[in-house]
Amino acid sequence: MKASHYPQDWPDIDTALFNRSVKLFSAVKNLLSVKFQLYADTQLLQGDIFLFNHFSRFETFIPQFLIFEKTGAYSCAIAAGEFFGTDSMLSNYLQHVGVFPHDHPRLFAMLAGQILRGRKVVVFPEGGMVKDRRVIDKQGEYSIYSRIAGNRRKQHTGPAVLGQGVQALKTAIRYAFQHEQVERLQHWKEILQFDNLDELMATALKPTLIVPANITFYPIRASENLLFKSVELFADSLSLRQAEELIIEGNIMLRDTDMDIRMSSPVDPCCVWDWRTRKLMELIAPGIREPDDVFQLRTAPRNWKQRLLGYFFQKNARCSRNRYMEKIYANVTINLSHLASTLIMSLIGDKRQTIEKSRFYSVLYIAIKQLQNNPDIHLHRSLLDPDEYGELVQGVSARFDQFICVAKQAELLIEQDGCYRFLPKLCADHDFDSIRLENPIAVYNNEAAPLRGVRNALLEADRVYRSMDARQLAAWHFDDEHLQLALEQEKYRCCGDGDFYCRETAVADPAPFFIIPKRGNGLGILLIHGLLASPAELRDYGRYLAEQGYTVLGVRLKGHGTSPYALRDIGYEQWFDSVRRGFNILKLHCTKLYLIGFSTGGALALKLAVENHPEIVGVVAVSVPVKFVDPAFMLVPLLHNANTLVRWLSSFEGVKPFIDNTPEHPDINYCGTPVRALYELRRLIQRLQALLPEVTTPSLLLYADRDPVVATDPSAADVFEWLGAAEKTLHIIESDRHGILMENIGNIWAVIDEFLMHRRAGQTGSQPTYSSTTRETES
Repeated sequence: MKASHYPQDWPDIDTALFNRSVKLFSAVKNLLSVKFQLYADTQLLQGDIFLFNHFSRFETFIPQFLIFEKTGAYSCAIAAGEFFGTDSMLSNYLQHVGVFPHDHPRLFAMLAGQILRGRKVVVFPEGGMVKDRRVIDKQGEYSIYSRIAGNRRKQHTGPAVLGQGVQALKTAIRYAFQHEQVERLQHWKEILQFDNLDELMATALKPTLIVPANITFYPIRASENLLFKSVELFADSLSLRQAEELIIEGNIMLRDTDMDIRMSSPVDPCCVWDWRTRKLMELIAPGIREPDDVFQLRTAPRNWKQRLLGYFFQKNARCSRNRYMEKIYANVTINLSHLASTLIMSLIGDKRQTIEKSRFYSVLYIAIKQLQNNPDIHLHRSLLDPDEYGELVQGVSARFDQFICVAKQAELLIEQDGCYRFLPKLCADHDFDSIRLENPIAVYNNEAAPLRGVRNALLEADRVYRSMDARQLAAWHFDDEHLQLALEQEKYRCCGDGDFYCRETAVADPAPFFIIPKRGNGLGILLIHGLLASPAELRDYGRYLAEQGYTVLGVRLKGHGTSPYALRDIGYEQWFDSVRRGFNILKLHCTKLYLIGFSTGGALALKLAVENHPEIVGVVAVSVPVKFVDPAFMLVPLLHNANTLVRWLSSFEGVKPFIDNTPEHPDINYCGTPVRALYELRRLIQRLQALLPEVTTPSLLLYADRDPVVATDPSAADVFEWLGAAEKTLHIIESDRHGILMENIGNIWAVIDEFLMHRRAGQTGSQPTYSSTTRETES
């Protein structure tokens, strides 16, 4: 079907077919490995013209369906005229789901009619796939490579022209209302298929908005995949372009890939109109009777006023184009590969061919922390989750390792003598249809290039690294702990229902705390709370220690202080990771420190002491559980295994995922105990039993003689016996409470003070000792 033979009108959207297509899309979406994430509020989704950048072929089918899922509004789109060249099943389908050929002579007029009727229009203003992601030229102007022309060109102004045209039509309709031109209003109502004039007026008063949006894929992989191999099996030969698209886009669809769609604040296509344009619009509005009248102002003007207004429309469209393209590219979702690629290309630009591995990791971490405070940069969720990036300084990052692996396979860099050496291929020219395969680093760098703040942050991070203050690093790591708490709170905010979840009463601040005294004694203390609790359990004690000059860090064990559902998903290894992170933060402030842990926290403190860190000079473990008063604890492994089996076989939570708990401090502790948490505690105890003989750090063990939770006999004697430290003391306090440390029962704080002072004075005990105190009077 040639452009000249297109019918004057185009079929309206077949809503039934569109709805079936959306259902099919939803089903296919669930089968793919693409994880869709749409960042847009309700107000943005009320826009009219939605613009997207274009990187892969299949993404052209997605925006209109996502918009429908969120708003219920039908969307039109534009496709290459070649799809409508013959009367095929595909062309017939596209016509009836709102797809218009790009070369239809009445394209803008038809789309304007759709917008006035409340439909959305999806446009890709780049006009084609931008595989190299290079969208700015050497002068910093927006432009892209055109495969057809073989050179670079500006992005299309079509969306701006369409937006201005729609607004001009609304102006004509409002003019008819203002002058009570009933016949003309009836004419507009009929051609736009409104039920009444009130709907027509509401449409004329609504502003026309262009919503720029950016689609970012992460990661980009260049390995062969099932789709590529299947096509290759049945095809005699594939062109370079076909092979490249099957490899890159097959990996996007079939392997875990994030597809972030981020919508920007809308652009008013008429925001650049000056008084001349507005005056001409008022003069011409009475003569506009059809949508075509507006879009023929340049091609077939009837007088000088129309010709001049058409000229202004084109001039203003270029300004609007620059605005919405800037917003599209400013909404890239920046990920670790963007940062690594930008750093590499910046170093090459400075004539540096290598970077030390440790420096690379650290600079990336510093840049992440700086960018987290930049409201103009949108970071991928992995750069907001300390679990993903927090260990970069220690040279650990699964995502960075994946990036380096791809770069090595593409022969872009090599690892040599503790450094990464950049290879000449990084700066070589690549064919437009091979660059995604040959040089993904250049693609990532190009995509991030419009965001100058990214490069500036990396250069600043590189400068900071050269004179990095250990305490600044500690502050960033402590900020990560707060960030992790916020993420956990958000993730589990709506988890659970029914009576169980409503019974949770823990309202005390669960945030970790870091107290630096005004007059420090140079010693640090790491406080570790117990199971089901949070740092709030030891906050008062932390203040007490800080008053004596100790630098105190109260760590939060992962899964605690947020929701019992969070704790249900956590293993004891992750609790221990929390302790180790707290230790790494504190040792950046103090060269000598003590570990003080309560209950499960005491077990974790002893486990850390096993590692014989030279900074640790003493460990205090309070109420470390080995045996429990409640004999039902013996059934925990059986119940946990039953829960795991049920959850694996069905969608049910398990036989009994939670056990009721009546805490001593309901404002701090969970009222529901996850069976999984008790199982993990049992695993920790079993592991600790094997490790305790390796503890050589001077240790103080404290227990309540009638602890209602931990069976002091035999727990106290067992831990004391297994402990390998030559200097160890077991102190029994008379109490029938479990929370003896928090409540300072038996003046336990003073007992610990004596141990700390004993260690500060450098005194050593010749024999392991037992001791006890009188029971504190309780009200």
